[in-house]
Amino acid sequence: MRAIVVSDRAAGTAGMALVDRPEPSAAINDVIVRIHASGFVPTELEWPSTWADRTGREKTASIPGHELAGVVTSLGYGTTGLSVGQRVFGLADWHRDGTLAEYAAIEARNLAPLPGDVDFAVGASLPISGLTAWQGLFQHGRLQAGQTVLAHGAAGAVGTMVTQLAREAGAYVIGTGRAADREKALDFGAHEFVDLENDALVLGGDVQKRSAALVKAGGTLVSVVGPVEARPVEGLAVDFVVEADRADLGEIVQRVRSGRLRPNIGDVSTLDDAVAALNPTERRKGKTIIRVRP
Repeated sequence: MRAIVVSDRAAGTAGMALVDRPEPSAAINDVIVRIHASGFVPTELEWPSTWADRTGREKTASIPGHELAGVVTSLGYGTTGLSVGQRVFGLADWHRDGTLAEYAAIEARNLAPLPGDVDFAVGASLPISGLTAWQGLFQHGRLQAGQTVLAHGAAGAVGTMVTQLAREAGAYVIGTGRAADREKALDFGAHEFVDLENDALVLGGDVQKRSAALVKAGGTLVSVVGPVEARPVEGLAVDFVVEADRADLGEIVQRVRSGRLRPNIGDVSTLDDAVAALNPTERRKGKTIIRVRP
């Protein structure tokens, strides 16, 4: 099969190459998915799990990408809940070869059915951004109607999901970002926007510490960028790593189908052009999606 690999950690995305790799085999409780579309998070190449398996053994020529949408082609021993020929989307394990390839071996529990009226590119754009927003707001942040949500990076892939889900849940949403992000953040539903570089509410420098100072009693500071060092005086602080969850994925995709949730997709490229697409010369305007198959 063809796959994008990165063999030089120091080179980052510039070290990517499209090569031939053996097709994966399905372990117990796995499925093999013929990938139709894949998402990519640029910070993946900084994660230790990209370069080592669960035993700590080094992975060389790692296949990046963790978000996928495709079709199940075979089942591993003991696999239940999915069937050959089924359309699926989901999140690949952090420590295994990823989804920027024509085929991937995925634990069945990490996948959810992808309805036939949802495009593969849309399905591949949802897992990390959608699950991060969903779990951050409702499982870790315990969001209630009437609360105010300050969403940093409100024009990004996660931020736009946070904005839409929080607003649907009855929260008042204030988005933050650069001046150029204002229009997009408001278009995705933010009630207000704060330009971190120029507006009166300055959160530059240590954003986490300044954010903690804004949390009121009963509120929560939720972070996905590592341990929360700055703790609110009266509220809570939580950091978490997003997890694949079939039920959560189902909630997210049903909102997409009904028009209540809009994905933030930027460039869509082919596998042949993936290396160039993942090394943009300009700032990304949404999630980059690679269509592995036409």
